[in-house]
Amino acid sequence: MSSRLIRIASVAAVVVASTAGIASPAFAQQPSQVSVVHGIPGQPVDVYVNGKKTVENFQPSTVAGPLELAAGNYDVALTKPGEAVTSALLQNKSLAVPAGKNLSVAAHLDAAGKPVLTAFVNDTAMIAAGKARLVVRHLAAAPAVDVRAGGKPVFSALTNPNEVKADLPAGTVNADVVLAGTSTVAIGPKDVDLKAGTSTIVYAVGSAEGKTLGLAAQTISGLAGAPTGMPAGRGPVSDGLGSISSLLLAGVALGGVAFVTRRVVRHGSR
Repeated sequence: MSSRLIRIASVAAVVVASTAGIASPAFAQQPSQVSVVHGIPGQPVDVYVNGKKTVENFQPSTVAGPLELAAGNYDVALTKPGEAVTSALLQNKSLAVPAGKNLSVAAHLDAAGKPVLTAFVNDTAMIAAGKARLVVRHLAAAPAVDVRAGGKPVFSALTNPNEVKADLPAGTVNADVVLAGTSTVAIGPKDVDLKAGTSTIVYAVGSAEGKTLGLAAQTISGLAGAPTGMPAGRGPVSDGLGSISSLLLAGVALGGVAFVTRRVVRHGSR
């Protein structure tokens, strides 16, 4: 092989390596969408992220966001409205946020009634046409519960701080929460509108002893699957586009290498 051919092939190899390096990290490090759920009864709060006030006068039983956060560890603190972050009521100095996910961070009471922060990675998988996803999270200071729809148990023996989920036919569901294994209603009944292609997340919050049990709700849209069953994208949550782009760019670069090599070989053989 001539020295000229060796030089050109070496440059082409560098181009391929550089292209592969550029194509994938941009997608691998997608930011995450992070929502905040306030499930502590009776106490509005300000929310600080890394010392900066992000949500102000956040009311109980409501959901804020989503915030867009890069992957990393974050200092999340809740204070009484107007108070400095140094007087936090609740704080996690190292809350892990992975790349390219949809998360919910809930401030709530544990089973014993102590305020805690719990993070959930939300399921954003595509939903079949005509269906909706229902997610129920038990974040209340209360014993195990059953979740009923139309008076019939759908989820049983759910405990704090766990979740259950199912994809159901879209429509309005009359739901309530009862003490596990009984018909004693703890929360509800309430009509829940399950829209096709959405995930509805229902949080049981508050305290049974304090008689402050209630619900908070969050909806994630844009999850409708293609009617034909062909895969559909998920926007910022999906990392498939990054892989495809990397392969396409690498393929173009490799094709260029092959073309240049063939030209040089033919030229050298004359």
